[in-house]
Amino acid sequence: MSSNNAIVLKKYIDPTEGYPKIGEHFGLEERPFNLEATKVDEEHPLLLRNIYTSIDPYIRIRMQNPKYKSYLPSLGINQVIPNLTLAEVVKSAVPEHKTGSHVIFMSGWEEYTLVPKQAMGMVQSVNNPYNLPLMTFVGALGMPSQTAYIGLKHIGQPKAGETIYVSAASGAVGQVVGQLAKAMGLYVVGSAGSDEKIAHLKEIGYDAVFNYKKESVHEALPRVCPKGIDIYFENVGGETLDAVLLNANFHARIIFCGCISQYNNPNPYGLKNYSQILTKSIKVEGFIVMNLMPLYQEEYFREMPKLIAEGKLKYKYDVYMGLGSIPEGFLAVLQGNNFGKALSKIADE
Repeated sequence: MSSNNAIVLKKYIDPTEGYPKIGEHFGLEERPFNLEATKVDEEHPLLLRNIYTSIDPYIRIRMQNPKYKSYLPSLGINQVIPNLTLAEVVKSAVPEHKTGSHVIFMSGWEEYTLVPKQAMGMVQSVNNPYNLPLMTFVGALGMPSQTAYIGLKHIGQPKAGETIYVSAASGAVGQVVGQLAKAMGLYVVGSAGSDEKIAHLKEIGYDAVFNYKKESVHEALPRVCPKGIDIYFENVGGETLDAVLLNANFHARIIFCGCISQYNNPNPYGLKNYSQILTKSIKVEGFIVMNLMPLYQEEYFREMPKLIAEGKLKYKYDVYMGLGSIPEGFLAVLQGNNFGKALSKIADE
């Protein structure tokens, strides 16, 4: 008898309740699983063995009570927490996905996933002409990098010579934004919360950086953005956004990707400088990457794997070993303690 253990939601946690607690709100559930007896058929055409899975902060939104409406519905109690996963096809009832091949799917935080027929359109075969490491497909090519690429191009509309500021710049999204913006000829500014992260930002080409734990964003931005801010890639929210509004140029674009400082804040920050949006004609636009990806998918997968293979896009990972390590990794992401893209290696390749 095999196992199909999983990380499941145990109890809802509202936005103002702080960080989720391992064991109370989510945690490991041990589940026996008969691998040999599990069949694939027309109703469930694929059985996947999950290898690498992404650990992303947006999952926090799906852990709140369904009364709070968002772009994704809340999970059900005892539901396996889903996230983008690189998996091996163990059993197949369809010719397009052969046994032993690799796919990307929203499998989730579990050892095996039986894919229902209605979800087969979401199963993506791995095309790997550059022989990239498998983790790349949920890491450097995964959803955070797609977010960086699409947000910068679609909303940022960057022009050479402009100044872009990226908060949480050493994170999964920020590290890609900075490198892409630099290649486009922008002056690139970033902030992070440790000297180690600051050193990494310098290594990957950021022109100016500051440690927000040592220097307030209100003091730092006029110094590191002497010409003002044309584009802000927003990952943090709260006081950082307030400071950006004061330092933004006329017709600045704010790419609203996330606001991690507010996801677990029992006392949400009240924005003070929002009148700047009017007086400076600032564009603020939120976006959900899955809604825009169809417009950019061909372009993205033509350009990005080549950049990675040629070493022109550097990417740092935090890899948590084993399914049981995912809750720890998830809290590290929410608390800003991770360094780079957080993944879990559930099984050997």
